[in-house]
Amino acid sequence: MNIDYIDLYQVHWPDPIVPIDETMEALDRLVQAGKVRYTGTSNENAYGLTKANTVADYEGLARFQSIQNNFSLLNRRFLDELAQVCKSEHVSLLPYSPIGGGVLSGKYNQPEIPKNSRFAEYGSADPRQRAMSSRFVNEGTLASTAKYMEIAKEAGMSPVTLATAWSMNFDFVASTIIGARTADQLEESLAALDVTLSEETLKLCDDVHKQILYSDGLVFLVYLSRR
Repeated sequence: MNIDYIDLYQVHWPDPIVPIDETMEALDRLVQAGKVRYTGTSNENAYGLTKANTVADYEGLARFQSIQNNFSLLNRRFLDELAQVCKSEHVSLLPYSPIGGGVLSGKYNQPEIPKNSRFAEYGSADPRQRAMSSRFVNEGTLASTAKYMEIAKEAGMSPVTLATAWSMNFDFVASTIIGARTADQLEESLAALDVTLSEETLKLCDDVHKQILYSDGLVFLVYLSRR
């Protein structure tokens, strides 16, 4: 890679087979060797994050400084338990899919899934990607998105800007991970840097969540349980 060290090295997915103390020891060796400055985890639950850092503290190892999990207006599960863990343990969240895999842009709120879009491709792919497509694009997510589009319009911004700004509106979030296929999409996400959502807008977003609770995830979780 032609670099002296990695600023942040994150475990992509928890390993249910390898003991957590072995994982933390291996990561600590990278830190002690100067190859990595900080370590983090991804797609982890509250127990896993707490257990990992408890082991690190007890053994005097480098602890996880970040967690990269799915977090958006369509997926608020992080707020259930992990948000409190992050605050108490001083761990920063790096949300991925802040616009729900593109769903919160509103482009899927039409009779047919747009050609050349992610979930048009996933719909004809392997079982895992088809399950992911159903997780992100379903009756609940589209109904929620329609309401968020109205809120964004009233607030004078694009749905992408609203969704990205919302994901940054928490004290445990260090930075939001965005993705774009076009320059226009990138500009809408970057516009969130200059946006502070009003209390009224935040309340309207909360109201949508209360009306359509956890609109994504069921199909994906069922698929994982059958692997």
